[in-house]
Amino acid sequence: MRHSPFTAVYDANVLYPAPLRDLLMRLALTGVYRARWTTEIHEEWKRNLLLNRADLTREQLDRTSAAMDRAVPDALVTGYEPLCHSLDLPDPNDRHVLAAAIKCGASVIVTFNLKDFPPELLEPFEIEAMHPDDFIADLFDLDQAAVLQAAQEQRASLKNPPHTAREFLERLARQGLTQSVKLLSGYERLI
Repeated sequence: MRHSPFTAVYDANVLYPAPLRDLLMRLALTGVYRARWTTEIHEEWKRNLLLNRADLTREQLDRTSAAMDRAVPDALVTGYEPLCHSLDLPDPNDRHVLAAAIKCGASVIVTFNLKDFPPELLEPFEIEAMHPDDFIADLFDLDQAAVLQAAQEQRASLKNPPHTAREFLERLARQGLTQSVKLLSGYERLI
């Protein structure tokens, strides 16, 4: 696997929905960029998922986060905590995400909550908050083959029930990935 210096931190809200988490993990394995997160980010998405999904257990989600950590061995950012107190964001509970991004030299925070990461507060750190749809569309422009391979692998993994390429793309669209789905739709036969 090639290793890019381009680094992105995943916010908890993009790891919450399983279809998006799966795609982002597969994209992380392409080597087009380095995906990073923290134990605190893991705890946040798992806690929220357990609040909303009685059918899931803590053990299942712990296995998922452990598998993520094994799949991308250098993904866990540590030592960012001292930075949190000096950061100013609209929601103080998001400071840990920015602190982790600063600590690992990320240029992007992938998040649905763009308003919580105003450009003027991130600019001094040369970090940009990006919606996952914009992030994936940018990756598609950077390396179409890698994004198509990740999408193809994800669709192939959906066995219970299996998904047609169109059903898979509709599933991604429900995650708010309209721009990405439009780009991928041109290659539906390869997915």
